[in-house]
Amino acid sequence: MHPRRHMMRIFFKVERHVVLVCLVTAFLVFSALGSHAQAIERAFPFSHGEKLTFQVTWSFLPAGEGILEILPMERINGVLSYHFLMTTRTYPFIDLIYKVRDRIDAYTDAAMTHSILYKKRKEGKSKGSVVVNFDWDKKEAQYSSSGEKSNPILLKPGSFDPLSVFYAFRLQPLRENMEIQVHVTDGKGCVTGKTKIIRRETVTVASGTYDTFLAEPELGHLRGVFEKSKSARLQIWVSADHRRIPVKIQSKVSVGSFVAELISAENLCPDIGAGKQ
Repeated sequence: MHPRRHMMRIFFKVERHVVLVCLVTAFLVFSALGSHAQAIERAFPFSHGEKLTFQVTWSFLPAGEGILEILPMERINGVLSYHFLMTTRTYPFIDLIYKVRDRIDAYTDAAMTHSILYKKRKEGKSKGSVVVNFDWDKKEAQYSSSGEKSNPILLKPGSFDPLSVFYAFRLQPLRENMEIQVHVTDGKGCVTGKTKIIRRETVTVASGTYDTFLAEPELGHLRGVFEKSKSARLQIWVSADHRRIPVKIQSKVSVGSFVAELISAENLCPDIGAGKQ
């Protein structure tokens, strides 16, 4: 295989996960609020209908999009739950090399204290499905891949799945030089991730100019492309208002540099107290 084509194939395997990995490793925080759903809906910095769209580029090549949405609440195993959705897809001309069509559904309790259910489905070049069920009575998570179950793992208190942790992060006021820790699980293992808030700075992307905080997570516990890159680095710029939305995500790994930028934000909560942390 031609070396350039081989590198492109490697890239698109990585791109399939890059937006999610960036969000997961950056937004590692746990926060528990009240339990009444209507009160929570008013108090939280997000609500159903919110939609964030990111464009992912690799070495200045536009490759695909990642979309984060909040769907109406549902009852999962009798528990009123938030429903978070993430979809990723490559652009048509990239589909010819490596087609990506992934969907992730994540559910947390209405108080945003822990995950309830996590599902992932791939329908592009790679196909398959993953389900992680959370049993908080037993404090266990059960991972299933394409119907085959793995041994349950022990959960740490207040653990979130890789997608829901992003929304838990948004409940936490930020300040420079603070360090954030939270328990995160993908169903195969449960780790305590750490992220440091470096500084406050202004960032301009396609969707506008934002006052942001720069966050950098530790990458030592990650598997895959970050683990194989000794100089790997991940940076995330989060809006400094009460909504704390990701504006720009930048990573450096062995196969090149990735950038995900916010290109549109729909149905955001009103900006109350912008810039006040």
